[in-house]
Amino acid sequence: MRAEANKIVEELLPLLGGKQNIASAAHCTTRLRLVLHDEGRADSAAIEQLDQVQGVFSRAGQYQIIFGIGIVNKIYKGLEEAIAEVPAETEKPAACLPKKRNPIFVITKMLSNIFVPILPFIVASGLLRGLTGMIASSKWAAPDSAWMNMLDFFSTSALLILPVIIGFSAAKEFGGSPVLGAFIGGLLVHSDVLKPGVHEIHSPAWLDAFGLQAAPTGYSGTVIPILMSVYLMSKVEIGLKKIVFPSIALFVIPLVTVLFTGVVSLLAIGPLGAFLGNWLTQGLEVVYTHGVGFIGGLLFGGFYPLIVITGLHHTFHAVELGLIADPKIGVNFLLPVWSMANIAQGGAGLAIYFKARNKKLKESAIPASLSALFGITEPVIFGMNLRLRKPFIGGCIGGAAGGAYVVFAHVAANSYGLTGLPMLILAAPLGLANLIHYLIGFVISVGSAFIATWLIGFDEDKGVQDV
Repeated sequence: MRAEANKIVEELLPLLGGKQNIASAAHCTTRLRLVLHDEGRADSAAIEQLDQVQGVFSRAGQYQIIFGIGIVNKIYKGLEEAIAEVPAETEKPAACLPKKRNPIFVITKMLSNIFVPILPFIVASGLLRGLTGMIASSKWAAPDSAWMNMLDFFSTSALLILPVIIGFSAAKEFGGSPVLGAFIGGLLVHSDVLKPGVHEIHSPAWLDAFGLQAAPTGYSGTVIPILMSVYLMSKVEIGLKKIVFPSIALFVIPLVTVLFTGVVSLLAIGPLGAFLGNWLTQGLEVVYTHGVGFIGGLLFGGFYPLIVITGLHHTFHAVELGLIADPKIGVNFLLPVWSMANIAQGGAGLAIYFKARNKKLKESAIPASLSALFGITEPVIFGMNLRLRKPFIGGCIGGAAGGAYVVFAHVAANSYGLTGLPMLILAAPLGLANLIHYLIGFVISVGSAFIATWLIGFDEDKGVQDV
């Protein structure tokens, strides 16, 4: 696989305009994300003909190439090694100069950059939490058995150290030291900061710091407090680097940064961030439980694929984690909606398979559609539905129908990170009725998308030459 990835990199570089044309590179689960000095030098048509390439598109200054799970990380590593040899340019071309952007886009892009690198952690912890809940609800093992104790220990640990993981990733995005970001995350999940009685740890009633007192809030599993704290930490560290003599920087900067940020976080930022997070999650719950969510499910299920196209769908992990961490909610009622949107694109891809006449198009439709049914939508969205245009609309219609149903039926998940068929593990622990309604929504999404795509039709000649 590594040799194949290196071969692809060798073929890819000239088509991107050479090493010097690559300003930066990153990757997510399926996509190679590039910032090019001049996108006009990239030969998209030729790139799409390379082995393993499932699609090419440009959004918000990023040139993205879809490869798929299992190989994109190896291609990225080979590309990173190649462009590391290129000397830094003293002047950036005009095409690479920063442009004024919408603040909302900047924030969502920032969150995406923070959460994409930690997706393996999110998926693993989500699976552990779902598997533990499913075994417990199905009574496949005794509650006090060694296996249950171990699974519970693993799944609980994931939520406890989540701020540490987010702190590490956020510091990289904000320009600070990742290890100090992890340090700040560790401060916020220290046992003395937990609410009294959380995880059977008896915390003090108050935290004392320089004569000031703050009530233990409990930040395990939260997102907003750690993001705000690490942002401050990064700015303090960057500021200190400008004024502290290099000879004492190693001793002064980390100490002052952690002390200052830690005190401010425990006394002000942490409680404020927790309040904002609770306000957001409980506001969503009010909308969800009072019936308005039916319309929200329709809209989110229908428009979610548009968010996937931008790559900003990873920002929703912050909200989902807040729902799970909130003791008054404790479930994820957004994930079923995202799941309906994902599998609906797979339903549209299945319609392409059965309706298309072109053999190459049919062969590409099956693996791409099955991938969507398991929660990975990029191959079918970019490789099939967007190229043919109308199937993408059909998928959005199916996602809207399924999203409206799962919200109407109050379907929820006990974790995060999984959609499609794997989400059955997260739906089962919340009861048989929850699982059945999820399966009904699954059928509605796939079926509606299939029928809509079949009725709308598509001109397969427009996309055949690119498949």
